[in-house]
Amino acid sequence: MASSYILWLASVCLLTQAAIQQPGYRNQSSKVGLDCGTSGGNCIDPCDNHLILNDPTRSTDFEAGDEPKCDKDLIGWYRFMGDGGVRLPETCVPVFQCDTLAPMWLNGLHPTVNEGIVSRKTCAHWSGNCCLWESEVLVKACTGGYFVYKLQGTPDCDLRYCTDHLTAQNKCDKACRPEEECRYENGRWGCFCRPGLNITETHTLRNQLSCGNREMKVSLDSCQLGGLGFRDKVEAYLRDRNCSGIMQKEEDNWVSMTIPTQATACGNILEKNGTHVIYKNTLSLVNDLIIRDKLLSVNFQCAYPLDMKASLETALQPIVSTVSINASGNGEFTVRMAVFQDSDYRFPYEGDKVILPVESLLYVGAILERGDTSRFKLLLRNCYATPSRDKNDPVKYFIIKNSCPNPSDPTVSVVENGVSEKTRFSVQMFMFAGNSDLVFLHCEVYLCDPLNEQCTPTCYKNQLRSEVETINPDRVLDLGPIARKDTLECTNTLRRPKR
Repeated sequence: MASSYILWLASVCLLTQAAIQQPGYRNQSSKVGLDCGTSGGNCIDPCDNHLILNDPTRSTDFEAGDEPKCDKDLIGWYRFMGDGGVRLPETCVPVFQCDTLAPMWLNGLHPTVNEGIVSRKTCAHWSGNCCLWESEVLVKACTGGYFVYKLQGTPDCDLRYCTDHLTAQNKCDKACRPEEECRYENGRWGCFCRPGLNITETHTLRNQLSCGNREMKVSLDSCQLGGLGFRDKVEAYLRDRNCSGIMQKEEDNWVSMTIPTQATACGNILEKNGTHVIYKNTLSLVNDLIIRDKLLSVNFQCAYPLDMKASLETALQPIVSTVSINASGNGEFTVRMAVFQDSDYRFPYEGDKVILPVESLLYVGAILERGDTSRFKLLLRNCYATPSRDKNDPVKYFIIKNSCPNPSDPTVSVVENGVSEKTRFSVQMFMFAGNSDLVFLHCEVYLCDPLNEQCTPTCYKNQLRSEVETINPDRVLDLGPIARKDTLECTNTLRRPKR
């Protein structure tokens, strides 16, 4: 053992003497970070003068193949790049990795930028010895955040310089936020919160609000929360302290709290203006069971429209249509409308097209399928038919207007309107005069709050007749007796009023 050490020391002395004799070496101390040992005595900055090694098989997690590689002829300044890693590993690498037999690693720490060029020893692992072979390399840290190495080949084959797979480039499939960094953790590459992040301005806290038709979800940036001092399990509660718990972890370093979109649930405050109903609440966060230093409150609100339009694209084709109502991206409720086969409104028609004789009754039902049914009633304001798919077709036949049935049509029967989350009515099937044999229904519905307004329609026949007659006659069709299927001659048809 002692003799081996003496031989190694002697070799180091010889290398040092040889280096001192090289032209330009004595000037290196005055030119920190430059390699002045090049031929001709010219000094170069290796950060600007190097070759690129971009081979993913150099990675420490890449096993050797049938033809292990060797770096015996690799001489000069090099920079490692690519998916395999960007610098030499600083710990012993298992044999048969890096697509070679005896992998080489850096026996020492990488330098800082201020250190300039330093000398380090590289070792090759083989036969149970992490440093069975060794070789000297020069290393420099460059201002761009990378390293360059002056390699002297390898002592033998099959030996090869490895790259640390934990330093691989472009492993994150998206750009990380400023509070995150791309690194290898928990067996995968991803954007993880920066350690030691410290944030003092609470107003910079990034948040997201999802206003669903059944629930609202408040999401906060967990990295920023950690920077504000809210780490580990963050306790959260709403205006109703019975609604409390741990913020749920989401993907991409978000945490969230979900509450029902329902009046009074979890202390929700319900407000209403002329067009929308608004649910308000406050999410409060604490980082301990008791509060002495920090309380973070997030006020949020979701707005949903009161007026909605639902169109059955055709009463017969298709039979069921669903429409989602958006309120400037704030939230949505869903109303579904269908034509049913029976007077109990249990069996909707199926298939793309159904043909009904004109003596049949149309059973039409609408339901607030997703929304706050505990507070609101569905009020059918207007429902009209057109011979085309266009809801603005000037040819309209009103079945229901101002929430009341058309007094001129005795076949219209409103079963339920403004008393629950459903509206239901029936009307005898008809067809428009002319060549159109399809009927399209368009209904306007309204979310009515029974605690603050009258939801059940009060219909007066004479008053309704007057209101219907105020509609522009060029856009209204008068209904006369519709011929049954077995009638040979139509004595009365739908006619456009004359000017």
